[in-house]
Amino acid sequence: MLRILLCLIFFATNGLAQSFTSTIRGTVRDADTGLPLVGATVSLSSTESGAATGPEGTFRFDNLSVGRYELKVSYVGYGTISIPEILLESGKEQVIQIRMNVAGKELEEATVSAARPVAFNSVQAITIEQTLRYAATYMDPARVATSFPGVAAANDQANGLVVRGNSPNAMQWRLEGVEIVNPNHLSNAGTFSDRPTSTGGGVNILSTQLLGTSNFLSGPFPAQYGNVTGAVLDMNLRKGNDEKAEFVAQASLIGMDFSAEGPFSKKSKASYLVNYRYSFTGLLGAMGVNFGGEDSRFQDLSFNLNFPTAHGGKVTFFGTGGLSSNTFEPDKDTATWEFDKDGQNILYKNKMFASGLTLDQPLSEKVSLRAALVGSTLNTSRVAYAVNSKTLSRAEVLDNQDLINGKISANVTLTYRHNARFRFRGGLFATLNHYEAGIRSAGESLKSYVFQPFVNWSLQFTPKVSADIGLHAMISTVQRTKKVSALPEPRAAIKWQIGPTTQLTASYGLHSQMQNAGLYAMRIYDYGPNSNRNLAPTRSQQVTLGYQKTFPKSSSLKVEVYWQHLFDVPVGHGLHDNYSAVNLVEEVPYEFLDNTSTARNYGIEASFQKFLSKDFYMLVSGSLYDATYVDYLGLRHNSRFNGRHTFSLTGGKELRSSNQDLWGVNVKILWIGGFRDKPVDAEYSRILGYTLYETQSSYTVKMKDYFRPDLRVYWKKSRAKYSRTLALDLQNVSGTKNEAYRYFDKRKDAVVTQYQLGLIPVLSYRWEF
Repeated sequence: MLRILLCLIFFATNGLAQSFTSTIRGTVRDADTGLPLVGATVSLSSTESGAATGPEGTFRFDNLSVGRYELKVSYVGYGTISIPEILLESGKEQVIQIRMNVAGKELEEATVSAARPVAFNSVQAITIEQTLRYAATYMDPARVATSFPGVAAANDQANGLVVRGNSPNAMQWRLEGVEIVNPNHLSNAGTFSDRPTSTGGGVNILSTQLLGTSNFLSGPFPAQYGNVTGAVLDMNLRKGNDEKAEFVAQASLIGMDFSAEGPFSKKSKASYLVNYRYSFTGLLGAMGVNFGGEDSRFQDLSFNLNFPTAHGGKVTFFGTGGLSSNTFEPDKDTATWEFDKDGQNILYKNKMFASGLTLDQPLSEKVSLRAALVGSTLNTSRVAYAVNSKTLSRAEVLDNQDLINGKISANVTLTYRHNARFRFRGGLFATLNHYEAGIRSAGESLKSYVFQPFVNWSLQFTPKVSADIGLHAMISTVQRTKKVSALPEPRAAIKWQIGPTTQLTASYGLHSQMQNAGLYAMRIYDYGPNSNRNLAPTRSQQVTLGYQKTFPKSSSLKVEVYWQHLFDVPVGHGLHDNYSAVNLVEEVPYEFLDNTSTARNYGIEASFQKFLSKDFYMLVSGSLYDATYVDYLGLRHNSRFNGRHTFSLTGGKELRSSNQDLWGVNVKILWIGGFRDKPVDAEYSRILGYTLYETQSSYTVKMKDYFRPDLRVYWKKSRAKYSRTLALDLQNVSGTKNEAYRYFDKRKDAVVTQYQLGLIPVLSYRWEF
């Protein structure tokens, strides 16, 4: 008996000590030309492993124990790259595409972006690993951005972002470097009027399973970015595994995901990556379960196909599409009807699709070409019926609206590197915008054309001083107008490397952005059916000064001061309200507008970031800012999004209980100054039956400060051929009631405050094999 017991202990001990392994591999290429770098030195932290890249710029580390690694790459004549926070799990390889920059004395810092930085100031990389680790992101890169300084969510229910006091409408979504329509399910989520926004929604249609490292920029923007004044979220797709098939299955209260990737054949490096997702609430809805009368459903399919070409080039064919809907039905017990909405039946549908081709091709040792063609469209519809309280049948139609927003965008960019101190990049973006709106029996359509040539020179004057100097131009015209706007936009940035760990930066940019399509298309019969089509783009001069200091253990401090002067801002002349386009989100004012107003945003931001090392990470960021606008009388007011401050604390700790088990505890705390609202005229609202603001009102009502703590706890377990993750996210774990907006409710016969979401628990299970 004793012998049997000793044998059981022996085998159990060996089982607990078993160490599962996997592979880290990838390619190292020149950031400008895309050519492979042969002989680059690649090393991994926590190991004595080191390797040199092969003829195709490839490297490989097999039989590595699962866990965290930091990868460093160096090459003669190139700046050293360090990539922290690499999580290696059993059953799935880590394939890393690295782009190295030539020359110059670079800041000695850990960077999560294995490519050339896109800007000197106001840029943050967002990795898949961060999206899967940060608390309450729901695998959405836009929700990760709320951890950055000066960034606030417009509403808990959606991922629309207020950046440096700008409206969410000032933000631009890009896919593979090209502007697309709003890529989100339920684009009406969290809005006052329950109508779609142009930049946000409940869930990102593009699944995190397909995303690589994305870039979030808050200005001033480099020369290749145009038609934007607020912020850019530039999403990039990752390449599927080109050597072996891999799969991910995930079930959560958000949705059911399944992704597959691998090579098309063993004889080529062509690969596929595809993901399908169906909402969990949709499954419950199919079984007759709803939440407060709401039945929300969505599904989406995304793919990325990668085909290598000669001399280190590649062609990709990608696409994403999604369907979503939200149905509100009144409670059959009419005694429970408390608010005006309770007596309505509302049907909302959302369809989005985007697809495109890219070509990346080195032409020589100094020249490379990139071309992209992307088409995207968003179609939304909303029908609201009044419901008879006696028969519970539909009565009159209260609202009936259809919107179609489409874009076809093409881009060609040529990069030429003369030597280590001089690089030139030039190109052209061309976009056709199509918009259709149907409201009741009336309808309006609109086409606009935007051409954006740009040139940019990267110069290194001394080993410590470098600069980017560029010129962007936006040439635009709107259908049925003779007006063509041709707006030159100079851009410049300079970086002074004071020492190995310290740098100063300064950036300037003049930027322009077309108006929201609804402003152009709105019929205002007192002034003519096309009265707003002559609106010019809004323009913005932006200056940012930055300081950055790096410390040991993969940490850094960044401080930035910024100033934004917006001009040619459309402003309205209404008797009961004075509109400024800087305050608009989803609503479309029935007002004649002209470009005679201005706005101003300025502030200071600071962030301290420690990447995940020694089982701990932290990102602390905050900002103090002021955002104001000038009305049509020339008076300056607080803007709608002038919360005055933002603060976020994001951090976490990992604990390894055995060789196979990894526990993680992650927190995020948001404290944001309350946004503003206009005073509601209760007397006239009662007479008219809808919300009416006081005559010539401005945003004088400040809502309470926004506070939200989030928590994420996960448990990862490795097996020989797979790994799995069990996680629990708790958004707003304190259940704080944050104010969203105020309106006049007919049934209540009073001004009502609408609150944002309370505690939202999301349980998920992820299986990678």
